[in-house]
Amino acid sequence: MATTASTLPDTKALEPIRQALDRRRLLPARHYLDSGYPSAELIVGSAKAYGVALITPVLLDTSRQAKAQEGFAAHDFTIDWDNQQAVCPAGNTSTTWNDVVQEGVAKTVVSFAALDCIPCPSKDQCTSARSNRRRLSLQPRELTEAIQAARARQQTGDWNRDYALRAGVEGTIRQATHTTGLRRARYRGLAKIHLDHTTSATALNLIRVVAWWNGHPLDRANHSHLARLQLSLAA
Repeated sequence: MATTASTLPDTKALEPIRQALDRRRLLPARHYLDSGYPSAELIVGSAKAYGVALITPVLLDTSRQAKAQEGFAAHDFTIDWDNQQAVCPAGNTSTTWNDVVQEGVAKTVVSFAALDCIPCPSKDQCTSARSNRRRLSLQPRELTEAIQAARARQQTGDWNRDYALRAGVEGTIRQATHTTGLRRARYRGLAKIHLDHTTSATALNLIRVVAWWNGHPLDRANHSHLARLQLSLAA
């Protein structure tokens, strides 16, 4: 169990979790996560630092073109990293390639010439910028290629069948919140709340073991099994 402040993003919680698993030699080869965790940095960093593949649905392209599902999104452009240029779907080659830092993040800004964009019959599908030319803001090569590969994989049936394993985790979370009331903190302070979380997880493990031994699936609409377990432990 890992207990954090409610304001901490999931992406910030992943590193302490991996460190704890690493110390106990319990790191998995494949880590199945929900959509609150993925980023290009975490996908690449997990593989490099821990040898762990993150199996998680990454966010789709949020550009105007991608959201509207019409026009040319960034993934429609061919990026030639070695020669530092890009080719648009209409066949025009970029004219500038600048490595910059935007809000503390390293990016590569690629621009096309207005003389190519203005007469292009696909201009309305590509850009509405006042400068009359298309610009791309790219993450570093390794991150860009990692996120593009992840987006392509999750569109396949094999990926969806693999990620279906996550259903077992979601079922466990559902059972924990319904049976032990973990959605509401009973105490103040992370230390006390963490103790509550670990004892609740222990109780849940015992409930599931007893159900497995007896061959009786748990009734999720009934809290009585927790009460019976508490009474038996007290006895």
